Amino acid sequence: MSDRKGARNGYGSAVTLPGDPPGGRRAALVWGVGVAVYFVAVIFRTSLGVAGLDAADRFHVGASALSTFSILQLLVYAGMQIPVGLMVDRLGTKRVLALGVVLFTLGQLGFALSPSYPMALASRALLGCGDAMTFISVLRLGGRWFPARRGPLIAQLAGLIGMAGNLISTVVLSRALHGLGWTTTFVGSSLAGVLVLVLLLVFLKDHPEGYEPAPVRHAGAAYVRRQIAESWREPGTRLGLWVHFTTQFPAMVFLLLWGLPFLVEAQGLSRGTAGELLTLVVLSNMAVGLTFGQIIARHGGARAPLALGTVAATALLWAATIAYPGDHAPMWLLVTLCLVLGACGPASMIGFDFARPANPPERQGTASGIVNMGGFVASMTTLLAIGVLLDATGDDYRIAFSSVFVLEALGVVQILRLKSRTHRRERERLVASRVEAVHVPV
Repeated sequence: MSDRKGARNGYGSAVTLPGDPPGGRRAALVWGVGVAVYFVAVIFRTSLGVAGLDAADRFHVGASALSTFSILQLLVYAGMQIPVGLMVDRLGTKRVLALGVVLFTLGQLGFALSPSYPMALASRALLGCGDAMTFISVLRLGGRWFPARRGPLIAQLAGLIGMAGNLISTVVLSRALHGLGWTTTFVGSSLAGVLVLVLLLVFLKDHPEGYEPAPVRHAGAAYVRRQIAESWREPGTRLGLWVHFTTQFPAMVFLLLWGLPFLVEAQGLSRGTAGELLTLVVLSNMAVGLTFGQIIARHGGARAPLALGTVAATALLWAATIAYPGDHAPMWLLVTLCLVLGACGPASMIGFDFARPANPPERQGTASGIVNMGGFVASMTTLLAIGVLLDATGDDYRIAFSSVFVLEALGVVQILRLKSRTHRRERERLVASRVEAVHVPV
């Protein structure tokens, strides 16, 4: 097994690690298979965002019941994050990803064929369970195949490709729904899960030859408690969770369920125009993701300012849109809101850049699972709040959408509280690693 010691830069990513994986074409191929799985999972996850109105008609439900689809899906997703992180650390990426593909494909197929609301709910829960196994696995795969200094960029690229899956939902699935119908569209999309499962089983490997992870002793419940406790003890893990919590959920809520109804019912747009605005969110996300990844890879100190700046811009545009005098906000404001919402996904990825350097390789899955819970818990809470408030106020989107500010305020307080502790801990780790590097034999 290779020696993995070496110096680190100012925020914890490795600069020169003799035992780092070399990357290269083989790494890109294997990682690409893993990202393809995540791409399909995002298509399935976000397919309800363009089918919300169709689902309400098909299952004869109101706003609260409609939001339950996404809430249950995200509840399962969030609840699975720590167990999945432990599974990845213990079983490896390939096994966990394969199980995830089987589950989310069965969930999508079940949703296509569900004759009733309860069965459709169960299908979305199954989909959420499989989806939960994808992103953490892809992060772990990137860490095993690419040098640590590439971590921020690789993570942003994974998020970017995932958003391309969202683009497929907003562009392709929305048109297929109206051209082919519910069952044909969802059954046809589930075939993508079968395809990526075959690719995964044939091409994916957990790590390059010669870079096997150190064996870890697993002692049942004691091991689980230790992994979680040691990950949580690191302020970087907790800061990562709150960054993810605060930045991700406005765009997630908008894309996953409530954006299309808001634009059509509250803003008076056609479904076609509303779909184009949702597509703009996705395109903005992809562009901003590349930019954030490059900035953070070069300047670790930009992490917190980028995250907090995204929260401030999102809150400002969200408030301007829902408080605009008159019945409808102007198109230029809706376009600007969608462009800003596109930064939420890349900003949420910054959470992993706080947790990654705070935890050793054998805890990366667990720490990533803790971080990834943040945004999905916030999204689930907001989806529920908006649905309940819409039913209670007679579809008053101004009141319902104001619930976003409560969670943003909570998240900002926690980020500011943990930021200095994390930076202090990173400086201590940097000094220690430099001293250690001096004593590493060449």
